Amino acid sequence: MSSEPNNTIAVAMSGGVDSSTVAAILRSEGHDLVGLTLQLWNQRRLAGHEGMPEAVQGRCCSLDDVYDARAVAEQLGIPYYVVNQQERFEADVVRPFVDEYLAGRTPIPCTLCNNHLKFDQLLLTARQIGADRIATGHYARNHFDPARNRWILSRPADHTKDQTYFLFGLTQEQLSRTLFPLGEMQKPAVRQIAQDSGLYVAQKPDSQEICFVPGGDYSTFLKAYLEEQHEAMPDLSGELVSSSGEVIGHHQGIHSFTVGQRKGLGVSSPNPLYVLAIHPDSHRVTVGADEELLSRELTANRLNWISIPGLAPDEEVRVTAKIRHRHTPAPATLKGVGQDKVAAVFDEPQRAITPGQSVVFYQQDEVVGGGWIL
Repeated sequence: MSSEPNNTIAVAMSGGVDSSTVAAILRSEGHDLVGLTLQLWNQRRLAGHEGMPEAVQGRCCSLDDVYDARAVAEQLGIPYYVVNQQERFEADVVRPFVDEYLAGRTPIPCTLCNNHLKFDQLLLTARQIGADRIATGHYARNHFDPARNRWILSRPADHTKDQTYFLFGLTQEQLSRTLFPLGEMQKPAVRQIAQDSGLYVAQKPDSQEICFVPGGDYSTFLKAYLEEQHEAMPDLSGELVSSSGEVIGHHQGIHSFTVGQRKGLGVSSPNPLYVLAIHPDSHRVTVGADEELLSRELTANRLNWISIPGLAPDEEVRVTAKIRHRHTPAPATLKGVGQDKVAAVFDEPQRAITPGQSVVFYQQDEVVGGGWIL
């Protein structure tokens, strides 16, 4: 994490304790810093519209967060800028989020935001103001491996705060110009540094919700967003069917379901039922028993490789694979199955492999790469 003299570092400041502590740490080490915040979404937009909640607290990238980031920058005596990226955020994150749900898949907007905006745009802006690198408050580690001639992304020391699942899309160029100062730290120590540095955000709670979906009600958000865009909600209603193909009910739209869902199915059963599959062409939703959610195989595309340059067709490699943020990486064999596509076969069946989610591949703590589940 060393730096040449007078080499400015741009700190991605979200207004939270993690990025604020990064700025305090680098400032105490004598680095020249500039704080940058991306303004991504108008937090009042759609609030209270058609069942959307009025409250906007607890979400990342809010206006309050911008005020907090600016206050921390002033406290540390560093220049600070807000970069308006609302138009691009809507095009690259919000609209794909809407389209994926309408197509019966379950998207991850935070990964899209990292891939298309946070690192890409922050590095571009950093260059424009004379900074060669950026530093973020993500819990991750990176280093250059001369033997492989590649930058490596690894899980942090604090595995409970591991954010590498959302960072698998980082390119070699982006990794080479990014610092993760919290990678070797535990979260309590981060808050202690913030407290010792006198940062008033030291005890600020972590954001929990997706920044543009207040209350986490995706279905209501989709309806409100499409109405705002003067677009009709498509008729996505259809049949609820058992795993044997028997029609057992009807639903109001495939956008209201995700694989593994139990509540809100709208059908009674003596035994718990779960969403097993969503069929966008027929609008059918297949439901069944919990054990029917188990599967040993997935296919992924739109791949990004980090610790290796790629995987040739028919080439195999052993990994552990993570199919959702809170999933414990499970042993699997990867096999190249064509251009920009891999199959992962797990040693043991995994529950609720969900199209539209990311799958990230690891070897020990290193991120091999990742892609999007088909």
